[in-house]
Parts: sequence; structure tokens; C-alpha cells
Amino acid sequence: MVFHSKLPQVGTSIFSVMSALAKEHQAINLSQGFPDFDCDPTLLDLVKKYSSGGYHQYAPMPGAQALRETISEILANCYAVNYHPDTEITVTAGATQGIFTAIAAFVRAGDEVILFEPNYDSYIPAIEVNGGVVKSIPLQYPGFKINWDIVKQTINHKTRLIIINTPHNPSGTTLSKEDLLQLEQLVYGKNIIVVSDEVYEHMVFDAQAHQSVARFPNLASQSIIVSSFGKTVHATGWKIGYVAAKQDIMNEFRKVHQFLVFSVNHALQMALAEYLKTPSNYQGLHSFYQSKRDYFRQLVAPSRFIIEPCQGTYFQLLNYKNITNENDDEFAIRLTKEKKLATIPLSVFYTQKTQQSLLRFCFAKKNETLEKAAEIICKI
Repeated sequence: MVFHSKLPQVGTSIFSVMSALAKEHQAINLSQGFPDFDCDPTLLDLVKKYSSGGYHQYAPMPGAQALRETISEILANCYAVNYHPDTEITVTAGATQGIFTAIAAFVRAGDEVILFEPNYDSYIPAIEVNGGVVKSIPLQYPGFKINWDIVKQTINHKTRLIIINTPHNPSGTTLSKEDLLQLEQLVYGKNIIVVSDEVYEHMVFDAQAHQSVARFPNLASQSIIVSSFGKTVHATGWKIGYVAAKQDIMNEFRKVHQFLVFSVNHALQMALAEYLKTPSNYQGLHSFYQSKRDYFRQLVAPSRFIIEPCQGTYFQLLNYKNITNENDDEFAIRLTKEKKLATIPLSVFYTQKTQQSLLRFCFAKKNETLEKAAEIICKI
């Protein structure tokens, strides 16, 4: 057969590559973003309850009613906003599917999508496979800040979407209230939709509040919020997330969603609905992960690495400029093979392989795992 690939430059994701390399070399895996500890036993008991309770057929296309109602309560508790569970919330097969569906629903051939680099690796392929044109703006390092003047200059009549991500993977930084106000001003009155990737919404540290687009009424009216239960309940393999948007936007989203996945695992939705009815099961997540962050930073402080700021997520960037002049991908591979420690090089999150001597470490791990990793780090 002769065919032309829609994604000719796309290969296996760096997360799969590094995790496979870690397994091959029996390395400690701080690369891919998943916990090495289990879910709350209470949640697992609820999974058993609903798995044996007859929830084996299709859930409703937008998601189980109970879970959508719980999501509406979470949004109200966290951001004092009202998203109607019937018309403005949809349960997705993970956040990545939510992002892809949002892009597929609104981007036509030739439409431009503004995003910020470094960025999560699913954004650009989803834009390109739907015929969109990527307009990438580098975040300003150090600090990974958005230059809003550049954003203003980039917006034109072809701009259809702007994708933001806060807390930010891979940098661990967050957008401020002032950032969201500037974005709101830039898109107000324009035919532009904001896709806000907020999968780490419950992991914001140092007594700071997560600045969801939901907090800004005019911005919320033009936005799609994407989040992930996998991050919130330590179950990334369940691949369940949600999107929230005002009814006119959600109507278009669901047109694509129903033919992409239709519905998501019914029993797991019901278990999540009951578990997350208790606010402490998500409201305490920031302190849990801040303690992980602080412990990991304390352990690696004596090393030759420079510890970058981390305001949210469960990722910590370390700068190795005092150690070697190697490119980050070369150094990451060597660490995995020789030192038995797997990380993610930051350059893979850029279209142009920007070299900043930075590696991303996942600290969503048992203390024992972090201690073993830090012992290696401090010997480098």
C-alpha cells in the first residue's frame, strides 16, 4: 500500500521510550508520571462494590449521572462556579481524549492553534491530524512565564484555539491570576476557544490557589476545562477524566465525543462518584504532594544539581549545568544505563530541541523510592 502519513514525524512517545529503557536496565523510574503506590483502600472497596453491583453495560454517553453531579459539586467547592451536570460536564476516557476531542470539534483545516512550549506531547499531533496549524510560543526561562505581548501579536482572524496548562507539565510552574486576566482580555469578544489543561488542579503548593479559567466568568464562557481523575486518585491506568464547558461549547464537544469513545467504564465512574463526594478525598491532595516535593528537594539538596522552582504538579526540574555539557537526551539515557535512574529530558517537550540542561523527575513515589533515587543523584 502507498499512503501519506498524517503524522510523519511522530514516533513512540518519550514516556514509553524511557519507561522501557528503565525496565531494560532495571533503573528507578522517575520518568513517566505515575505513582508507585496504590489507591486509597476505600476507593478500591467501592470499585469492588460497583463491579459486583450490575454496572457492566454502557454508561450514558456524557458520563454516569452520579459522577457528573459529583464533578459539578467539586467545581462549586473549589471555584464557586456552577456547571450544570446535564449539559456542561462530560466524562472522558482520560484527559488526553478530552483534549483531542476539543481540538477535533473546533479546529478545521487551516485554523491556527496557539500553544506554549514546553508542552505535553499530545497537543501538537492532535492539532496536526485535524488539519490545524500550530503557532508555538516559547515560555520565558527561567520561570517559564508567558509573554502576553507575543500572544497578542500572534492572534489573528485564523486563531481558533489557545491551549494553556496550569499547573504546568513539565515545568511545575503555575499561571497567576494576572495571567488569566490578561488571557481573558485578549480573547474576549473574539471567536477563540481556550482549552485549559488543568489535570493537576489539586496539586498547587505553598498556600497558593489554583487559577482555573472557571474563576473568570468571561473567560469561562469561551473555555473548555480538562481534568483527570487518574492524577487525583493515584490511578492513571483507569484513564478517566472530565471536561467542563458552557452548554453551547459542550454541545459541539459531545458531537465528536459520542463517536470517538461514546462512554467510559461504568463501574469505575460510580466508584469515583461516591468516593469524591467526600471533599477531603481531593482537597488534601496538595498537602500530600507538597510533602513529597519537599522531601525530594531536601534529599537532593546536597547534590550538584540546581533545584528549579516547583509550584504545582508532581514533577521537579533539576538543572545539571554544573555537571556536564551533554545534551539532555544524551544525559538522560546515560543516567538510565549507567546510574540506573530514569528521567525525562526537557527538550522533548519542544518542537525545536531547546537545550536548557534540565531533566524532569517525577516525585509521585514512595519515600523509599525517592530515597534510593536521591542517593544516586547525590553521587553524580
